[in-house]
Amino acid sequence: MTKGRAGEPLHVVTVCGVGMGSSLILRMTAEKAFAELGVPARVEATDVSSAKSLRPDVILGQGMHTSEFAGAAPVVLAVSNFVDAEALKRELEGPLREQGWLE
Repeated sequence: MTKGRAGEPLHVVTVCGVGMGSSLILRMTAEKAFAELGVPARVEATDVSSAKSLRPDVILGQGMHTSEFAGAAPVVLAVSNFVDAEALKRELEGPLREQGWLE
């Protein structure tokens, strides 16, 4: 099991336009995917504006929003299916390995 900065759980932000609908659904899906990967993560749902002020390890959201976050986090991932934890898990594996957060 690998952790983020200084042994802490990864800070993951799920983003949607308003921070109340799809970001909450994606938060639950992300929590399941990270748990299944064995990667400790603190997942927070928020809106685009608020997410810009955060310094997360991972940003997940719709493609129309993730383009705004280039360079804002080590991993920025556009997610097309917000309810498919298995697909999200597969999409996260490569980027998490590249960052050394998954063995």
